Amino acid sequence: MINKSEQINLFMKYKSAIILLLLTCFFYEGLIVGEKTSADDPLAWPEVKQEMKPWTWWWWPGNAVDTGNIKLQLEQFQQAGLGGVQIIPIYGVKGEEHNYIKFLSPEWMKMMGYTVAEAKRLGMGVDMALESGWNFGGPYSTGKFANAFVVKKIFNLSKGNEIIETLSADSIQALMAFGPDGRIINLINKLGSEGKVNWKAPEGEWHVYAISQRFSGQNVKRASPGSEGPMLNPFYAPAMQHYLERFDQAFSGYNGPKPDAVFQDSYEYKCNWSPDFFSQFEELRGYKLQDVLPALFGNDSTGKAARVKSDYRQTVSDIMTMKTNPIWIDWAHKHEFLTSYQAHGAPANWLDLYAEADVPETEMFHLDRNPLISKFASSAAHVAGRSYTGAETGTWLSEHFTVTLGELKHLTDEMFLSGINHIFYHGTCYSPVHAPWPGWLFYASTEMNPRNSIWYDVNTLNEYVSRCQSILQAGKPDNDILLYWPISDLWNNSAGMLPTMTVGDTAWFSDQPIGRSAADLRNKGYTFDYISDHQLLTAKATGGEIHVPGGIYKVIMSPQCQLIPLKTFQQLLLLAGSGAVIIFQSHLPEDVPGWGHLAERRAEFKKLLSEINLHEISKNLSEAKIGEGRILVGDAVEALKQAGVTNEQLVDEYGLFFVRRKTQDGKYYFIVNRHGKDFSGWVTIGCPAESIVIMNPLTGETGLGAVRIMHDTTQVYLQINRGSSIILKAFTNHQISGRKWKYYQVDNISTTIKGDWQIEFMRGGPVFPKSFSISNLKSWTALGDTNAQSFAGTARYDVMFDAPGLKGGKYMLNLGKVCQSARVRLNDQYLGTLITSPFSIPADLKPTENLLEIDVTNVSANRIRDLDRRHVKWKIFHNINFVNIDYKPFDASGWHLYDSGLLGPVTLSPLHILDSRELQNKN
Repeated sequence: MINKSEQINLFMKYKSAIILLLLTCFFYEGLIVGEKTSADDPLAWPEVKQEMKPWTWWWWPGNAVDTGNIKLQLEQFQQAGLGGVQIIPIYGVKGEEHNYIKFLSPEWMKMMGYTVAEAKRLGMGVDMALESGWNFGGPYSTGKFANAFVVKKIFNLSKGNEIIETLSADSIQALMAFGPDGRIINLINKLGSEGKVNWKAPEGEWHVYAISQRFSGQNVKRASPGSEGPMLNPFYAPAMQHYLERFDQAFSGYNGPKPDAVFQDSYEYKCNWSPDFFSQFEELRGYKLQDVLPALFGNDSTGKAARVKSDYRQTVSDIMTMKTNPIWIDWAHKHEFLTSYQAHGAPANWLDLYAEADVPETEMFHLDRNPLISKFASSAAHVAGRSYTGAETGTWLSEHFTVTLGELKHLTDEMFLSGINHIFYHGTCYSPVHAPWPGWLFYASTEMNPRNSIWYDVNTLNEYVSRCQSILQAGKPDNDILLYWPISDLWNNSAGMLPTMTVGDTAWFSDQPIGRSAADLRNKGYTFDYISDHQLLTAKATGGEIHVPGGIYKVIMSPQCQLIPLKTFQQLLLLAGSGAVIIFQSHLPEDVPGWGHLAERRAEFKKLLSEINLHEISKNLSEAKIGEGRILVGDAVEALKQAGVTNEQLVDEYGLFFVRRKTQDGKYYFIVNRHGKDFSGWVTIGCPAESIVIMNPLTGETGLGAVRIMHDTTQVYLQINRGSSIILKAFTNHQISGRKWKYYQVDNISTTIKGDWQIEFMRGGPVFPKSFSISNLKSWTALGDTNAQSFAGTARYDVMFDAPGLKGGKYMLNLGKVCQSARVRLNDQYLGTLITSPFSIPADLKPTENLLEIDVTNVSANRIRDLDRRHVKWKIFHNINFVNIDYKPFDASGWHLYDSGLLGPVTLSPLHILDSRELQNKN
C-alpha cells in the first residue's frame, strides 16, 4: 500500500503536459511590455500541465447524459483551457425523465468510464463526487444511520412521585435522575420493555433526564433521481461504513477507467447526536456524559456547563477527525482514489479535517470573501505536506448571467492570496445540443459554460489562472509563523450545543483573538499558517527551527488565550526546551479546558506555569529561557523582532498583498495591488536577490527587473495597476542574464480617437442586430434596435485614424469603459484580450491610416431578461428549479438593460521608455 505522498506523485506523473500558447502581451504601469518566452529560455514560465489549469465542477442533471454530448463538451472545455472536470450528479430536467440514469447503476458507471477515457484522450483529468447532490446520504442512510438531533425530556419529581409517561425502551439512550446534594441515580435498568419506569423519587426534588434522538429532517440536497434520502450521521462510524457499501457494489464489477479523485462537499449536515455518542464520549473524555446532563443541557454561572459543553464539542470534533472521516478517506485510498474535501461548516477543528484529505478545498460565497478563512484549508495543506489546496470558485459571485471575467479574475486573486493553488470553477452544467438557449443550468453557479457569452474570452482568464498556478504549485510554501488556533476558548461556552462555523458567518473567527491576530499579522506583512492542537503534537524543534510534516517555520505564536489543553502546553514547553521560540500574545494561558479529571490536569498545568520564570526585557515584552529556546510573552510585533522574524514591507509600506513560495534557486512572490490606485516605485523584498525576474500572469510576458541594494536590502522597481497582479522570481544565489523588463511612463496628455466606428455583430443571439456606424460611442442597447437590447455576444468595432500630430510611435491605447471584455487588433496585429479595468494596452502607431479593430463581448444579462419578458419557459428543472441569489424565484423581466459594447472614450497617450538612470532617480 503506497502512502498519500507517493499516490500524489504517481497521479501527477502520468498527466500529459500541454504547453499554453502565450499571447503577445503588455505591461504598463503594472502591465509593462516584456518579450515572449520560449521553452529553452531561462526566463520562461514553467511548463503548464493539466493539474496547473483551472478545473470546473460539472453537474449532471438527472444523469441524463450521452456519449456524444459528453465528448462535445469535454472538447469545448479543453479548447477553452480547462484542465479537468469534477462530476456531480444532481436533480433532473423536466421532460427528460425517460433519459435519467440511476446514480452508480451499470449504465451510470459506463458513462463515467467513457468520460474518464475521453478526458484522458484530451489531456484532462476527472474527479467524482462521492455523493449525489450533497452531503453523503440517500435512500440507504435511514433510521439509525441518518443525521440526528438529541432529544431530552426532563421530569421534575418530588418524594414519592414517579414518571407517568410511557417511554420507548428501544430508543432511550440514557435515563438519569439528579437529586439533592449531587446525588445521581442511573434509571436505565428501571425502564421496562413496556416503557414504564419502575422508580419513585426519594426525599427531595429530583430531575429525571430521558435522552433519545430523532432524525434531524435534513435530506440530501439536490440529489439526482433515486438518490434522495436523509444525509448520514457524520458522528456515527457505522453510518459511514454502511454508506460506502453502495460504492463497493458499484465498483466491484467495474473494470473501466476510474476518476483521479473522489470528493465530499462542504459540511451542511444538521446533526448533534449519534446512537453511540455516550460510549464515544466516555472513551474519548474519560468520564460519563450521562453523569453531567444538567450541565450539558443547562447554563450555569459556575462554569461547569461551559466546560462540559467544551468536552462535548471536542468529542464531536474527535469523532469526525479520528473515526468517521478516516473511513471514507481510507476507502478512497484503498480504491486508488485521491481525496478532495471541504471541511468548512463542520462543528469541528477544520485544520484537522482538511489535513486528512489529499486536496483540502475551500470556497468563497458571493460577497463572503475573507482570505483569512480560506487560509484554513491552505494552512492544513502546508502543515501536513499536501501539494495542492483547492477552491470552489465563483459560487454565486453575483446574480446569474451578470458575472464578468474581470470579477472572476479578482476572485481568483483573493484565492491565491490565501494560499490556494488549484481552482475549481463553480461551474458548468451538462447541457445537450438539443436544449434551447440558455440550456440546462444549475441554480447556484457562475454559469461557466459555452452558451454563456463570456465564454468567448474565457481562455484569457484560464491562461491567467494556469500561469499563476504553475508558480503557486512550484517549490514549497514559505511562511515563517505557525499561528496556533486556541479553539478551546471558542468551545468553552455554555450557550447552545454546537457552534456555527461557516465561510459566511465568520464571527466564530473574526470575534476571537485568532481572527484579530491573523488580520494584524497579514496587514503588517508577516507570513503564517494556522496550526491545531493535534498538528502541534507532530512538531519537532531542531536548530532553533520548528519542523512539521509539511515544512519548516521560525516561531510558534499563540494569540491571546485563556484556556489551552494540557498536552498542547506540554508540547510547547518541550519544543522551547529543544530550541524553539514560542510567543504568547498578551499573557500566558490561565487554565486548561474541559471538565473531565479537571483537578489533576489543572494541578499539572499550574506546576508547569510556576516553572516559567518570566522577566521583563522591554516595556511590552517578557522572556523566559526554557532549555535551548525561549518563551516570549507580550506584544506580537516586538516578540517577532526579538525572534528574528522580519515582515515583508510590501504590505506595510506599499499596500501590496502577496503570497510567497521558496524554490532551490530562490523565492516566488505573487503580488496583487488591491488598492484603488496604480502603484509605481521601488519595493523592498524580504530576501537577498542577485536577479529578479518579473512575470505577468495575465499576458505571459517576462523580463529581468531593475534591482538595487539599499541599506543592505534588495529593492525591485515595480509598476502594478489597481486590481492587477504580478509575479516575482527572486534568484538568491546567482545572476540571470537575458532580456530586460521594459518600464513605460505614460504621458498625461491624451487624445481621443475620433471618426466613424463601424460596428458589426459577429456571434451570439438570439437575433443579430443590424450593422451600424456611429461617431459617439455608447451602449449598443441605446441604439433603438430591439434586437440589440436583447443581444448577448460579440460585436466588432473598427475605426481608421491617424496618430496624434501624425507622429507614429509608442502610445498607450485606453479603451475607456468596456462592457465587458475586448480583443484588440491594430493594423492586423493582435495586441491582446482585455478582461478587466483599466482596459489599456500599449500600441505602435503608424503616422496615418491606423486600423483599430476591437471585438467586444457583453454578459448574457439582457438576453435572459428578454426571455423572461417574453415569458419563455426556460426554467424547467426539478427540485429547487431556478432561483436568484436571494433564493427567491428567478425573474429577470424587471432588470434594467445592462450597458453593452464599447462605451469609450478611446484615447491615446504617448509612452516613454524609462532607462536605468531614470529608474534609479525615482522614489
